[in-house]
Amino acid sequence: MSPQARPTSTAQDGLPEVLSNSRPQVVFGPGRLAEVGTLAKTAGATRVLLVSDQGIVRAGHVDRALAALAQAGLDAVLFDGAEENPSTEHVSAGVELARTSAIDFIIGLGGGSSMDCAKGINFLYTNGGAMSDYWGIDKAAKPMLPFIAIPTTAGTGSEAQSFALIRDPVTGRKMACGDAKAMAQVAILDPELTLTQPPAVAAAAGIDAIAHAVETAATTKRNEASRALSRAAWLRLEPSYKTAMTNPGDDEARTHMLVGAHLAGAAIERSMLGAAHACANPLTMRCRMIHGVAVGVMLPHVVRFNARAGANPYSDLSDNAETLARRLEHLHRAGRLPRTLRDSGVAEALLPDLAALAAKEWTGTFNPRPVGESDFLGIYQDAFV
Repeated sequence: MSPQARPTSTAQDGLPEVLSNSRPQVVFGPGRLAEVGTLAKTAGATRVLLVSDQGIVRAGHVDRALAALAQAGLDAVLFDGAEENPSTEHVSAGVELARTSAIDFIIGLGGGSSMDCAKGINFLYTNGGAMSDYWGIDKAAKPMLPFIAIPTTAGTGSEAQSFALIRDPVTGRKMACGDAKAMAQVAILDPELTLTQPPAVAAAAGIDAIAHAVETAATTKRNEASRALSRAAWLRLEPSYKTAMTNPGDDEARTHMLVGAHLAGAAIERSMLGAAHACANPLTMRCRMIHGVAVGVMLPHVVRFNARAGANPYSDLSDNAETLARRLEHLHRAGRLPRTLRDSGVAEALLPDLAALAAKEWTGTFNPRPVGESDFLGIYQDAFV
């Protein structure tokens, strides 16, 4: 696919047809951020809350978005307080600004954290209460504001999902708050925005996207639609990751990473995730590991665990699970990321506590092979050395 192509829908881009007639509408191509004002105005916006973070402000993307909104005649207020693994405190600060400004539209611009924070703000601004009230699925009783999501990293695929992942600052646990009303109406996929990713961010985000493609391909909830998305994501991400890491200026590789991350995010919406993410969340919570790094370290070991029963739940991606695991390890090295938990600074004595926490994670319930606390401990031990 040429990076100069400017299709206005996923069908025109040759992506799976399942994305063509479902939310979000995908607006794809270089420079498409400039259309955010027109898109928001068409959707009925008059006063917009733009949710982002300081890094995106420094990259200049926020100013470009605000200029496009102003050109469309829209008032806009900026909340740039989103941070990595956004907490209820970040959401509350955004809600306060939203209420003071009487907004009627929300835009999330940034990585998964900014988009999740925007969704969290939407929940509380429209439905009230606390984020914990929406932990689970479809717990928002009232309508939510229209929402446009604009990723600046090729990673989480949050723009394709109805879930907001919001951290409880007391317990450190991530609350997955999902509701169909939280899904973006429009996702703008502009490959130019990913040019400003710092190398470490691009590496971790890209591995996260790859993990989404792999885990969604194997869960107990997978279905015809999700399997098509998982495979389409893998076919873009797997051959592009190394090039995107070694040559960030390669437009084609970055474009494939961005679209692949979106497809993998859409697969999550239809299939959920598995034990690798259940392992990664405690590492982020207790050890402050970056999520993409944590899931990347754990994923090959989870693939091997799931194949030990004799089946290959990853057959849509590879004929052999061990071959897949080795390929994942190769990609992880290409991103110059830590290879083991030991390399990541995790204390071996902490592994039993991590296993106990992983056994409580929701995503583990969708793993293709039943996995309990003792299994998680074994997986962590395999990943330690």
